[in-house]
Amino acid sequence: MKITKKFWVVFGIVLIIMLALAKWFGGEESVAQVETDQAQFRDVVERVSASGKIQPEVEVNITAQVSGQITALPVKEGDAVDNGDLLVQINPDLYIAALNRAEAASNSARSNLASARAQEAQADAQFFATSKSWKRTQLLFQDRVISQADYDTAEANYRTADATKTSAIESIRSAEFAISSAEASVQEARDNLSRTTLTAPQSGTVTALMKEVGESVQGNGFTAGEVVMKVSDLSTMEVNVEVNESDIVRVSIGDQAEVEVDAYLDDVFLGVVTEIGNTALNAGLNGFSMDQVTNFSVKVRLLQPSYAHLLEEDSTMISPFRPGMSAKVDILTREMKQVLSIPIQSVTTRESDEEGGESELGVFVMEEGHAIWNQVETDIQDNRYIAVTMGLDSSAQVITGPYEKVSRTLENGDAIEVEPASDDDIKRK
Repeated sequence: MKITKKFWVVFGIVLIIMLALAKWFGGEESVAQVETDQAQFRDVVERVSASGKIQPEVEVNITAQVSGQITALPVKEGDAVDNGDLLVQINPDLYIAALNRAEAASNSARSNLASARAQEAQADAQFFATSKSWKRTQLLFQDRVISQADYDTAEANYRTADATKTSAIESIRSAEFAISSAEASVQEARDNLSRTTLTAPQSGTVTALMKEVGESVQGNGFTAGEVVMKVSDLSTMEVNVEVNESDIVRVSIGDQAEVEVDAYLDDVFLGVVTEIGNTALNAGLNGFSMDQVTNFSVKVRLLQPSYAHLLEEDSTMISPFRPGMSAKVDILTREMKQVLSIPIQSVTTRESDEEGGESELGVFVMEEGHAIWNQVETDIQDNRYIAVTMGLDSSAQVITGPYEKVSRTLENGDAIEVEPASDDDIKRK
């Protein structure tokens, strides 16, 4: 038993020594399999991607300003209309009666004004006679011809005549104000009557119809009433997209854009940014909603020359797009011509060698079979490449994968070899 235990101890020691010697003299350094790509001068275009819906740039809601029943609706959805064409007729009977009442009240107010003026003329004549009598009474009283009682009676008559004249003048002013009020009522009734006839405010196409003949609509001259239909100018279309707050600062009015519409998968249309929202879409009357993503509205006008070939297929077509179609927009925010660039996946971070230093941005470059760490400075990027402004030259062979090695495990000076390209990689290139 003792001999067996001693044997196994000696055998273990010998085995450890042999493994150490094999590692020391005959072992080979572990070589990591990596993927590489050549740094090249390319055109790099920075993009902000967003999705949204196509809509007319000019769209008008035809709303009822008065209440009533629709008696005529001479258009249907899809019809083309010109400025001034009849769109909706609301029953005008109640508003005709209201206009007649207002006109009658106006005529009555004018009659009252004429009566007030006649009363003013009569009061003026009476005041003239009374004032003459008052002057004579004053002279007679000075000569002690009449008594104090007659004097007081004459003075009272004078003051009464003066008050009557003043009252007649004020009655005229009151009658004039009554006429102004009556004329305003007439104008209001006439306007309400005119609002029973809705005409097209612009040329365009009826893109939505919410009501039918015989239905009632609610309207109010002070607030927006019910929407009866929508008239849109389909000759100029735009895409309304939502851009995240982290990207909105890079978007400017006039930026060019590439638009892909789900209905036309083989075409890429051109656009231009025409509007940028100043307030986030999640802002409400009571402030901002904290549990929602903060996005801003951006409107991109579709440029007609980019879809003119679709119109040639049907000469009657105003636009190949319909309101509500889905679209994906790439806004071209910046561009750098022939700048040194590398694949985005090759850029990573590592801890700085300096004590207390922060992580630094860089790439691993293949040099004589080893991965050498290069700190770099970058600029804009597109979907595949990122521009390098400092720390790299065009002869660099940068390591692009595998992702786990580039992002975490690969260290400066590690031995590497290029992984043979697969058939899929050859096809992509």
